Amino acid sequence: MPWPMAHEDQAVKGCCEQNCVSDQSAFSLSRELIPIAAAASLFVIGLAWAGPMGRMVELAVMIPAYLISGWGVLNTAGRNILRGRLFDENFLMSIATIGAICIGELPEAVAVMLFFQIGELFQGYSVGRSRRSIQALLQVKPDRANLMVGDQLIEVDPNSVKVGDQVLVRPGEKVPLDGDVVEGRSSLDTSALTGESQPRSVQLGDKALAGTINQSGVLVLQVIRPFKESSVAKILQLVESAASRKAPTEKLITSFARIYTPIVVGLALLVAVVPPLVVQANPIEWLNRALVLLVISCPCGLVISIPLGYFGGVGGAARQGILVKGSMFLDALSKVKSVVFDKTGTLTQGCFRVAQVISANGFSGQQLLELAAMAESQSTHPVAQSIKQAYGAPIDSSRIAAVEEIPGHGIRAQVNGHSVLIGNDRLLHRDGIVHEACAVDSTVVHLVVDGQYSGRILIADAIKPDAVDAVSSLHKRGIDVSMLTGDSHPVAQIIADQLGLDGFRADLLPEEKVDALDGVLRSAHQAGGTVAYVGDGINDAPVIARADVGMAMGALGSDAAIETADVVIMTDAPSQVAKAIDIGKRTRRIILQNIAMALSVKGLFIALAAFGAATLWSAVFADVGVALLAILNASRVWRS
Repeated sequence: MPWPMAHEDQAVKGCCEQNCVSDQSAFSLSRELIPIAAAASLFVIGLAWAGPMGRMVELAVMIPAYLISGWGVLNTAGRNILRGRLFDENFLMSIATIGAICIGELPEAVAVMLFFQIGELFQGYSVGRSRRSIQALLQVKPDRANLMVGDQLIEVDPNSVKVGDQVLVRPGEKVPLDGDVVEGRSSLDTSALTGESQPRSVQLGDKALAGTINQSGVLVLQVIRPFKESSVAKILQLVESAASRKAPTEKLITSFARIYTPIVVGLALLVAVVPPLVVQANPIEWLNRALVLLVISCPCGLVISIPLGYFGGVGGAARQGILVKGSMFLDALSKVKSVVFDKTGTLTQGCFRVAQVISANGFSGQQLLELAAMAESQSTHPVAQSIKQAYGAPIDSSRIAAVEEIPGHGIRAQVNGHSVLIGNDRLLHRDGIVHEACAVDSTVVHLVVDGQYSGRILIADAIKPDAVDAVSSLHKRGIDVSMLTGDSHPVAQIIADQLGLDGFRADLLPEEKVDALDGVLRSAHQAGGTVAYVGDGINDAPVIARADVGMAMGALGSDAAIETADVVIMTDAPSQVAKAIDIGKRTRRIILQNIAMALSVKGLFIALAAFGAATLWSAVFADVGVALLAILNASRVWRS
């Protein structure tokens, strides 16, 4: 079969695509550098020739340098004024530099624009680094599928593939749609979706998710859902919508800039006009001071670095397999005082296993397991599957006869000539079998052999490997951890004791979960904190929506939970909750540092400018320097 060899062409194609992207990025960067380099060259020439060759030569060289470096700022300021957006950093830079030209300080005007453009270049580079952390997720979108039609293989758009169709995935290719493996075995790289570096092995009957990469063998998948409903499509929708929702602090900064700029412009006018009128001071000197004040007060460092900090937080979380749907939820995560977990599928694996075999009336534990496995051999119920898995040996169907399912109760079968009853407590009461009372009948399978009670098998939902560490990590951060579940009280008690939870509520319907969470919310809000709820099922959607931060398990969680949640954990690991909270706190801390740094430095230089102790050159360095320092600080969030 020649199909597997074609992946070499795909690998070459991928390399070519990456090279094209790199070439485009390099071209874009060089295109931005050309005007800066040209303006800088003219600026240096103007400084060198201004003295020996006179004022006209300086004008002839510096004016083009000013227009080259500042045309974008002047153009943007003019368009914003026509749109009614008068006060922004472009407006400040324009009036400051035009004023500098009017008072004969042309080199300083060019320097203002030149350094501003250099700062913008570095800002764009820093923003690009943060953006790439999210764009890396967007690259997982498959662009083709190998559709199997009879003996032919047709390359098609994944959107055109229907449920039930079969697609072939070669080594090195992306899985195009969610499907069940019907042929082959391989390892899948799931890091783009889940953040997990460990490959996941798949074989006949296993699921493969769209966007993962086939690493070794050829796989044939039967599509189980259309592309628009696939895992990768839903993840892309979450990521693409993340940047459109702003956090309260970000909105505060945007509003602050609109108030701050006219105040500063008004203050500059006062500095330029009042002293010459009151004390007969030199108008040119005070105009120069006003211009210096305008340049220093430009809020670009704030309005650029604050959104960048949030975007870096969203991108850094995405790199860890944590999808935050909006930057406002990073702020909410930073103030979490209480985390409430669902049980099944969140703290536990959501799959049954045999926890204990308790025999009676002369039967051994192995005998009970063998009889139970044979009686359940034809059942596909999760409890039956766990019993057969615990038995672990091949089942000889010739030893089994007359299997009868008793709806809502259990199974009756003939095994090795013996009559075997296996089922719940109601089955025993129906047939009048004398047995010991059991407090947790929902997790117990009883066995009766030839009318005599023979023992019971305890079935438990296994706790996730990192659940204990997850609770411990949250406790170390001073966060209260509790659980809301629809399971029985005795089962919930066992899980709560094993994990060391601070509290739990059991036997809850979905609407009762919401009522129970309301009490937690009131307590947390009184303490000035927020509440995060972590769940995975359809029944968790209402309470996820009610929480300050709703978190869903993304790999196995229901569609309703994922779509309702504010944060999606792609690895299904509860330990990621503490990591998400840490990212939120780190993001907020760095943003507050930027605000404090920018306002402190600007306040100092504004005061110096008002008293004539700051030059226009120092204003440029203060403005550009604060912006660059804030951006470098914000990039730490991305690296987290």
